[in-house]
Amino acid sequence: MLLATDLDGTFLGGTDADRTLLYNIIRDNHNIRLVFVTGRGVNSVLQLLEDAPPSFPRPEYIICDVGATVTHLDTMQMVEPIQSGIAALWPGEQVRERMGVVNGLIHEESHQQFRCTFRYDEGTDIAHARALTSELSCDLLLSAGTYLDIMPKGVNKGYTLQKLLAYLGVPEEDVLVAGDTMNDFAMYETGIAGVVVGGAEDELVALTAEMPHVLQAGRTGAGGILEAMKMHRAFAPMIENLTIK
Repeated sequence: MLLATDLDGTFLGGTDADRTLLYNIIRDNHNIRLVFVTGRGVNSVLQLLEDAPPSFPRPEYIICDVGATVTHLDTMQMVEPIQSGIAALWPGEQVRERMGVVNGLIHEESHQQFRCTFRYDEGTDIAHARALTSELSCDLLLSAGTYLDIMPKGVNKGYTLQKLLAYLGVPEEDVLVAGDTMNDFAMYETGIAGVVVGGAEDELVALTAEMPHVLQAGRTGAGGILEAMKMHRAFAPMIENLTIK
């Protein structure tokens, strides 16, 4: 079985007790494969793991940059041919240059190979940004009311996760996905069983409300993941006797 989870507000969120319980379950059950699926860059995730206590679970793979990169943690090698396929869709430095004319966009100065991230606000010309994105044959993704990502066409968290599952030979029915913002929505669109944790972005809650395979959790962060695990065919047997306080 495999848990594919966002980090901020999801795997890193919730109460201390819920995080401890979830992390212990993952650590003590070696048949649980862990994949981080995050908007962070790989260097940010590596720093998180370096600073974390020894009890913090280490993922087998990290899908970063909202799906634009996928890395095997132990070898620090990008997963091929998935990564090459993503790279072939990316127009390169011209994306930043073209988007630089949009009023109100502030480029995030971080190492990104196959996406561009900007901050936006109520004064940003989103319509102009969308038009330029279309001309570049890319996708535009808004999340958390703050971030605007320009992504390779068709690439997102759901796309790359499905590519990785096929690469690993993991059946989708053995997978649970978890998130809390709109850049996680593509994971639910795959039809894979998922949980929107408590305190999630309102738009994500609204768009997943009628999806029968998605649990709208009452608990935040790790607690929401635990709620979903108790209801998931593959995960339930290992935690059915545990009390989530």
